[in-house]
Amino acid sequence: MLFRAATADPTHPTDPTHPTDLDRAAAYPADGPLPALTAERIRQELASNQFRPEWIWFAEDEDGAGDGELLARALWWGRADSVRPIALDCLQVRADVVDPAAVAAGLLATAHAAFGTLPSYNISLPRDWRTSPALVDAVAWRREAASRSGLSSEIERLRYEWTPAAEVPAPTGRLIFRKGTDEEFLDAFVRLSTGSLDLHTRNELRSTDPEQLARQEIEFYLDCPGERSWWRLAELPDGTPAGLAIPSATPYHRNVGYLGVVPEQRGQGLIDEILAEITRFHASEGADRITATTDTVNVPMAAAFDRAGYEVTEIRLVLESPSH
Repeated sequence: MLFRAATADPTHPTDPTHPTDLDRAAAYPADGPLPALTAERIRQELASNQFRPEWIWFAEDEDGAGDGELLARALWWGRADSVRPIALDCLQVRADVVDPAAVAAGLLATAHAAFGTLPSYNISLPRDWRTSPALVDAVAWRREAASRSGLSSEIERLRYEWTPAAEVPAPTGRLIFRKGTDEEFLDAFVRLSTGSLDLHTRNELRSTDPEQLARQEIEFYLDCPGERSWWRLAELPDGTPAGLAIPSATPYHRNVGYLGVVPEQRGQGLIDEILAEITRFHASEGADRITATTDTVNVPMAAAFDRAGYEVTEIRLVLESPSH
């Protein structure tokens, strides 16, 4: 079996009827119960430089060199300016392959070695996926393949969306929002990490101190398509720090980003006020969709999204390296 990346050029440039690697990637059939990306979506992502030939990998039979039969396909995603892929967006193994986990594990391990990094793997699922035996099986071999290739840590997240069909919340005056300095935001991120229910934060704090993690979080959000000028500190009317609101964006939609209440002010419903501020900000900018995610175990945050009119659109299973 051969594992290889796609090439941007036709394998047989003198034969216009022979498909290129990118044609083969786009035309790969959607085997199994997990929805696959459409050919149109793949071409759009290639055109925006968020998919790249070197981030599209195949498992082929031994003929290889563009002539072998495709047994599996993997597509990694990154931002338009990313040096390396950020996440595995789609992994498929042909339905008649006897051991899909083994084929997928070999494909992922070979690609990871070429990338020099272990991008996470995001699997999008319906909320009731555990009631479908076919989906359970499809997730099981993907989990096994991911674990064998170094992605042995798992987080399950709820993906939410707000649309203008939901009400835009009015300010209540319980909190005041203002711009802040980099130092103030660093301090707020540090304080929010204490007692956080976010699994990524808790996992990172096992090997990273709060200030280092805060700097990493700030760097991440500065690198997102959202603007630094959108960020706000949240305070009580007397100036007491209460939390922060980081409206952000993805390459596709406006996004909630990051929000939280400092430990000493938790339990008073202030998370609703901070989420409302982010929603108002994006709505005032004409956003027709605001996306958000939270861990399924973060029950208070999920409840806040529910109260604010955000709707669950899918479950996102994130498989990543334990040291991610």
